[in-house]
Amino acid sequence: MLWEEYRAVHPDGFGYSRYCELYTRWSGKLSPVMRQCHPAGERLFLDYAGQTVDVVCPKSGKVRTAQIFVATLGASSYTYVEASWTQSLPDWISSNVRAFEFFGGVAAQLVPDNLKAGVTKACFYDPAINRTYGDMANHYDTAIVPARPRKPKDKAKVEGAVLIAERWILARLRNQRFFGLDEVNAAIRPLLDQLNGKVSRHLGASRRDLFERLDRSALKPLPIEPYVYAEWKQCRAGFDYHVDIGRHYYSVPHQLLKQKLWARITARVLSQTLDQA
Repeated sequence: MLWEEYRAVHPDGFGYSRYCELYTRWSGKLSPVMRQCHPAGERLFLDYAGQTVDVVCPKSGKVRTAQIFVATLGASSYTYVEASWTQSLPDWISSNVRAFEFFGGVAAQLVPDNLKAGVTKACFYDPAINRTYGDMANHYDTAIVPARPRKPKDKAKVEGAVLIAERWILARLRNQRFFGLDEVNAAIRPLLDQLNGKVSRHLGASRRDLFERLDRSALKPLPIEPYVYAEWKQCRAGFDYHVDIGRHYYSVPHQLLKQKLWARITARVLSQTLDQA
């Protein structure tokens, strides 16, 4: 991209090979960094793009912005991109689940940014993971290892994937007008297929080829049933040994009177087991 911009200004300037040679010589003067090694199937990096996509309500004409979720595997850089309305916990969990289905498996580790939906307390040594996000990770038998605060190179893979998604997908959609989230994702999918099928100049293979060769067989299999979104609420049993969940009252064993408890709530079920805090 830099070379193309350079040639647009200087049509008779350096050819691509010479430009890369000069760029490599210049970049060698920069501060050294450690090269990261990503074994097959080990890490899935997740983040949101800085750019958003405008969606127009066909009835009112109001414009709402859609967030762009990006997930990429460490070994192959095979990438998943989708649009969601928000970066809130329900949308974050749903995007994670759809990414697992897209890859057809789950990596041993999830490496998200320290967004509030997934990480309740960012810490260098012992970050606090949102309980719902941890519950989802347990369901898929994976571990959550957030990037360190203010250490973007910990998730350099997805930082790069975000830039590529913005340049090769969102940039091509900039002149289109969308009237629904489904329209945005329908427009993203063929461009994502092109991105994953594009042969890398320095590797001589596409992301899809590398995925089939490296990551696919190394990923953990998906569980029989996908994760059902559940929220956790800390509550206290009253003198009548009941807890208040959304203004509905549920009884607990009387031995738990006045104790703090955790309730797991899905759209249809309140877990019968309330874990003592």
